[in-house]
Amino acid sequence: MLCAKEVLRAPFDVAQDMLRVPRGELTSVIALVGAVWLSGCLLGPDYNRPSVEIPPQFRAAMTPDAVPSIADLKWFEVFKDEHLQELIRVALVQNYDLRDAIARVDQARGNLGITRSNQFPNFNLGGDVTSREFSTNGSFSIPPGSTFISRQRTFGEGFVSLLSFEVDIWGRLRRATESAQAQLFAADWNRKAVITTLISDVATAYFNLLELDMELAIATDTLGTRDESLRLLRIQLQGGVGTLLDVRQGEQLVYTAAEVIPDDERQIQQTENQISLLLGKNPGPVARASLVAMERPPPEVPAGLTSALLERRPDIQAAEQILVANNANIGFAKAAYFPQITLTGQYGYQSTALAGLFAGSRRAWNYVPLLTQPIFTAGRLGSQVELAEAQERSALAQYENAIQTGFRDVSNALIQYQKIREIRAQREALVTALRDRKRLAYMRFFGGVDTMLNALNSDQDLFAAELNLVQTRRDELLSLVQLYKALGGGWQE
Repeated sequence: MLCAKEVLRAPFDVAQDMLRVPRGELTSVIALVGAVWLSGCLLGPDYNRPSVEIPPQFRAAMTPDAVPSIADLKWFEVFKDEHLQELIRVALVQNYDLRDAIARVDQARGNLGITRSNQFPNFNLGGDVTSREFSTNGSFSIPPGSTFISRQRTFGEGFVSLLSFEVDIWGRLRRATESAQAQLFAADWNRKAVITTLISDVATAYFNLLELDMELAIATDTLGTRDESLRLLRIQLQGGVGTLLDVRQGEQLVYTAAEVIPDDERQIQQTENQISLLLGKNPGPVARASLVAMERPPPEVPAGLTSALLERRPDIQAAEQILVANNANIGFAKAAYFPQITLTGQYGYQSTALAGLFAGSRRAWNYVPLLTQPIFTAGRLGSQVELAEAQERSALAQYENAIQTGFRDVSNALIQYQKIREIRAQREALVTALRDRKRLAYMRFFGGVDTMLNALNSDQDLFAAELNLVQTRRDELLSLVQLYKALGGGWQE
């Protein structure tokens, strides 16, 4: 609380000084009010960022801390696929969640303007003209034919009024403005959080779509190969050199590959619909590249300094601004204990003759300072302070939780990125080995030195391994998306 002892006498000084102000000298009154207002105090604690424990580096970091973080790059510098870039650009303009977040920022800005306006005096300029005719038989009757009293009267009035200006000695209104401003900042950081989430969602859906395209291509090629093998098995059965068991096993492989195709087509269309919704469009096809043509992520992705995460992640910044707002609300609640000084006044001219409204002594004014001091509120004021302090503690816990959640997200994303790359390397080697095994197994079968069972098993194992490899390549791209989001990248304009 920032106060001087003299400020405590401000309400009485104001009243005494007002008595010495000449009539009509509204400028002097306003100057005095401004002086008192500027010399006021601020109740409640001033905000200081809480001290939090920051780890020296991210767990599973792949590069030194001094290397700039990937989150410092713009989203189009990270995702270089032209089709994906176009989808993100459209989403940043048309997405419904982002449009709602922008509207919420505008709402918070309007609320700040309304709250801040309460700190300043409001003046109205007005005037009126009233015409009246008196009855000859009313309470104040006018004798018929009277020449010295007119039955008709016209009144005129012009005025400037000061509407209920509160002298903010205790900082109640300034704390309210501080809270509203922090809420505006929080809304803007929430907008940036929506941007990072939107970019992540579009990229995730896009890479899922590419993976499904690849699955569909593998299933189609495999089905063609198995159809040809089944045709040969049936020919061998008819020639007496094959068995019905071999034919049934061949049919099993054909049906296994065939059932994957409609399932992939279903998921492809549903994923396209999901992307269309993110783009604010009606369901429809989505232009895209190929997973095979996609550039592989770099072997190492720099995470940067741990301290920078607090400044970069929108959810952490939004949580801190909510903490600032709740901290200011404590001062707003405490100010209710102290007297509230409200000033109202009016200055203008009145006349029964409209033509002479500004002539002669037609001036009229009134000035009403009002002081109210709570005496008994049945514990309401104390409960309001307790509520504000409890909300501040809740906001502090949420802020600290947001920080720890951020460090966890980054660590998980780094671990996933590294391990997915290792899994992908092993699955690539497995697919290479299974392709050679299938070639040798069919060669031995058609050469008559091995059974069809080994050839069919090798074909089935290869098909499953190829699908797993495609999914791993997608997961590798998705791990980069998650790491970029966890580090707070994407909202930079």
